[in-house]
Amino acid sequence: MHIQEELSERHVLSLTVSNEAGMLARIAGLFTARGYNIDSLTVADITPDHGVSRITIVTSGPPKVIDQIIAQLDRLVSVHKVVDLAEAGPFVERELALVKVAGSGEHRIEALRLADVFRAKVVDTTIESFIFEITGTTEKIDNFVNLMRQVGLVEVGRTGVVGLIRGKGPV
Repeated sequence: MHIQEELSERHVLSLTVSNEAGMLARIAGLFTARGYNIDSLTVADITPDHGVSRITIVTSGPPKVIDQIIAQLDRLVSVHKVVDLAEAGPFVERELALVKVAGSGEHRIEALRLADVFRAKVVDTTIESFIFEITGTTEKIDNFVNLMRQVGLVEVGRTGVVGLIRGKGPV
């Protein structure tokens, strides 16, 4: 047993990859093989010819292990580029969530008040419920969801994190 365990750090990895069958499974397999969880995963087509996608992966682990995963990802033939956004410099990350809240009376009023504070937008409403759309950091969305639990949270759908390096041009 180690006297001091390596500290686990949060990493946001941005990959550009060729669109081909099985690519996502190979990437996920690298994390599985090392016993590390993917906290968030998003994929989007980023070229007009649908040939390249950006995959954003949020994971946690000791820097040494993350470096090994990045090196292995870089060796995959269909991976064009791997960037650890936190290591590359300042970056912007966002997530979107749809949050359904049911309630009446004071709970309904409180849900609307909290949504206003968090700049969440009402995208659907019935007499019994609201669906709010909220964007922001993972922490902001977590805080909003936790507060909504107290006023009638029913369901949450989240997109996962996307991120880009700040400044001119891609990294």
